[in-house]
Amino acid sequence: MVENPHLDLEEIVRDSFDEEEFNQLLTRLTELEPAELALALESMPLEQRLNCWLGLAPEDQIAALTHMRVDARENVFKQLDDGQLKTLVEEMDVDALLELLEELPQRLYDYACSRLDASQRRWLEMALTYDEDQCGRYADHDLLIINKNAKVRDAIRLFQTVPADAEYQDTLFVIDRTGRYAGQIQASSLLGRGSHLPVEGFIDEDCPVVDGQLDLDQGSDIVARSGYTALAVVNDQGKLLGRLSIGEALENVRRSLESQFMHTAGLDEEEDLFAPIFISAKRRAVWLGINLLTAFLAAWTIGLFEATLQQVVALAVLMPIVASMGGIAGSQTLTLMIRGLALEQITEQTYMTLLRKEMGVAAINGVLWSIVIAVITYFWFGDWLIGGIIGLAIVINIIIASVSGVYIPRWLDKLNIDPALSGSVILTTVTDVVGFFAFLGLGSLFLLA
Repeated sequence: MVENPHLDLEEIVRDSFDEEEFNQLLTRLTELEPAELALALESMPLEQRLNCWLGLAPEDQIAALTHMRVDARENVFKQLDDGQLKTLVEEMDVDALLELLEELPQRLYDYACSRLDASQRRWLEMALTYDEDQCGRYADHDLLIINKNAKVRDAIRLFQTVPADAEYQDTLFVIDRTGRYAGQIQASSLLGRGSHLPVEGFIDEDCPVVDGQLDLDQGSDIVARSGYTALAVVNDQGKLLGRLSIGEALENVRRSLESQFMHTAGLDEEEDLFAPIFISAKRRAVWLGINLLTAFLAAWTIGLFEATLQQVVALAVLMPIVASMGGIAGSQTLTLMIRGLALEQITEQTYMTLLRKEMGVAAINGVLWSIVIAVITYFWFGDWLIGGIIGLAIVINIIIASVSGVYIPRWLDKLNIDPALSGSVILTTVTDVVGFFAFLGLGSLFLLA
């Protein structure tokens, strides 16, 4: 562990280095934890990143790759020749192979598998029976296992074999003779106990377990809330697959939160900051194109009332207010819904209650702010009719926006589409189209009658 846990990228990353500075940089990089090392490498332009990565020891190279974003490590792999890739996979263990599986060419994956011993191949085959988002796929095999018929002296002897720098190794995972998980024992519970006593008597009966088929985010949340440094991961027969440590769980939670944040902007959390220009442009063009289509839909709605706008110029001035108020109200509801879905706080039974609540909030805010805006509009244009029209349009748009904010995430979730990724785009279209249609439609009905 480095003395300073806070990574100062400004001190590490620069545009260029001379030879002496480059050697100092490599020394500094080797002092970092794997996650910090990956972050430092991702913060470098591609050429400098590759040079620094090649200067690391093989174990540091692999550790950095397993913690990098998918796009960033793909960019490293693309710059390596077959000889360099073959040398790299010779040093990989099962956990690294699982993490890098999608980026490795099939011939190199097969070569790496051929170098595994029988027990490692069994671990790999077992892990691959689980989907890439399930806990069983990423169960850590670096754990202390003991038979439930063992004695306290056996447990103490096992703890004594743990290296001084090992993390989260304060727990024994107990199995029976068939490999079924029997529970776990904390090291502190064995202190001062008779060496002849069976370990079975010190099993923590209140400790939760993680089902291997459980979604990785859910399993990580269980570990993070458990109060234990690691929990057992078991299969559907109750056999021990491995463990999920608190460190890995918190890292998974961080990645999940980052993913949600990036998706709200239509970006991929795995995207490399220094990815080639063409690749980045191609990825972002999709969402720009979708946004353009929705903008044309809103423009078409406005075009339906071209005659009204030509005769009542005030409506053109006030249109953005109607769309903006609906957009904000809908975004507030949408954000709450996405958070509720992510935390599994929303069920089929509570949807209608939530809908009624959001419609009530929308009605109150809609009436309140429509009155304020109507009064301002009257003093601005001197016409109570225009004030009443914009007030009524805002009430309609805010209520429709809130209903949409409730239902859009629900529909997208049922279609297995991430609501955080596309919900805001759809909501903006709804509030723009409904807002413009209501405002200009009412204007046409009452002002040009």
